[in-house]
Order: sequence, then C-alpha cells, then structure tokens
Amino acid sequence: MPFHIILLTLFAALLHASWNALLRGGADRLWSMTVMCLAVAIASAAIAVFLAAPAKASWMYAVLSAALHVGYNLFLVRCYQAGDLGQTYPIARGSSPILITLAASVFAGERIGLGALLGIALVCAGIISLAFKGRKLAVTSLPHALGTGCFIAAYSVADGIGVRLSGAPMAYTVWMCALWGALMPPVYIALRGANSLFTRRPGFTTAFIGGLVSLLAYGIVIYAMAGAPMGAVSALRETSVLFAAVIGYFFLGETLTARKMLACAVIAIGTVFIG
Repeated sequence: MPFHIILLTLFAALLHASWNALLRGGADRLWSMTVMCLAVAIASAAIAVFLAAPAKASWMYAVLSAALHVGYNLFLVRCYQAGDLGQTYPIARGSSPILITLAASVFAGERIGLGALLGIALVCAGIISLAFKGRKLAVTSLPHALGTGCFIAAYSVADGIGVRLSGAPMAYTVWMCALWGALMPPVYIALRGANSLFTRRPGFTTAFIGGLVSLLAYGIVIYAMAGAPMGAVSALRETSVLFAAVIGYFFLGETLTARKMLACAVIAIGTVFIG
C-alpha cells in the first residue's frame, strides 16, 4: 500500500474517532446524527454542482451505499444509547475489516497477501479486545454493535466497487454523501416528527461541524479504496479505536487500562503488517 495512502487513512481514522466522540457526548444522539447528516448533505450538494457526474455504472452503488449508511446511522445511535464509546465502538469497528475483506474477495475479485491478511487479523483482534470489561463483553450493546459492523462492511464494499466504476472518486463521494445526508431527515421525521428536528437547541453547531468532519473522513477513505485493497484500507481506518480510547479517557471520563494499552500495541503491529 502506498505510504501516502497509509498516512491519509490514519488521518481519516483520527477524524472518525473525533466525530464519534461528539456523537457519543451528545444528549440526544438521534437528533445529533440527523443534524450531522444535514451538514453532510448541504456540503456535498454545494461541491457536487461544480463536478461532472460520475459514470452511470456507479450510480447503483451510490444509491445502495446511501441507504446502507442510514441503517448504519440508526444502529450506531442505538449503540451509544446502550454503551460507552470505548465499549461499543471497538466491537462495531473491529468486526468490519474481516467482513470487508471476505466480501471484497467475493464481489470485487480482490486478493490480499498473507502478510496483509495477518495484519488485518491482528487489528481486528486488538480492536475487539478493547471492548471487554474483565472477561465479559457488553451484552446489552453487542447486537447493535455487531449490526453496525455489518452495515460498515456492506457500505464499504458498495463504495469500493462504485468508486472504481465512477471514473471520478471525488464526484462519486459527494453525490453518494448528498444522497445519504438527504435520506436521514425523512427517517427522523417519521420517527419523531418535524417539529422536533427543526427546533433549535444547544449542540446544533457542534453536531453540524461533526457532520463536516465525518464527510472529510469518509471522503479520504473512499479515495484510498480507489487505489488500494478495501480490507487493508478498512483495517487501517479502524485504528480509529486507538484515538477513541484516548479521547474517551481525556474528554469523556472513561478508563485507560493496561489491557487497553496492550490491545493498542497489537493494533499498531497489525498496521505495520498491512503497510
């Protein structure tokens, strides 16, 4: 994998952990997520008007990914209603790289070397181990966290294929994100009504900025998947749990134990194998 792709993906991981921490720290996470999606839709549409449309062959994947992103949003909100950032985030993120590697092999014909496969396995093992408290997983949040991981794998593979067919990674990214962002408000209105969404409340600016950060983070990932194996990019992106552990410790009052530090070391070794 090219060195600049590694650096960009690690930067995306930092951004991803940051906006998840913003979401986890919010009082009404479904509202915060919807505001984030509004920011994504507005920014993406503003950029899209200056770009040529991606190739027609990629649109099916853009629409599919946008719908899968909405499912991911709903599952992620439920995760954070049931568990801590340091408990649910590692399970959701750690379960996805192996799923993505398998799906990319089946649907995109990707093959990955033994060293990179070992690296992905180490990253997944380290990430999932961060989710343990003592010898137990957080049972209450486990189903939604694993469901979130499945959605991550599904939309990542859809975007990995779509961006390669698009002929224009940036155009594909902003059009897909515009669709994704536009789909979330109707879902919120169906669940809670329009008045709840459009009432100004504390945290609006923070959530809006979080949406812009999430757009930049995922745009970098899509760019990386255009020229590197999906599973390897995904595993590097999921090192965001390292940043999440530090953010959780300093800003959310969560613990940072010796086992968490050991798991972080395993993840770092895995990224070396992938690189």
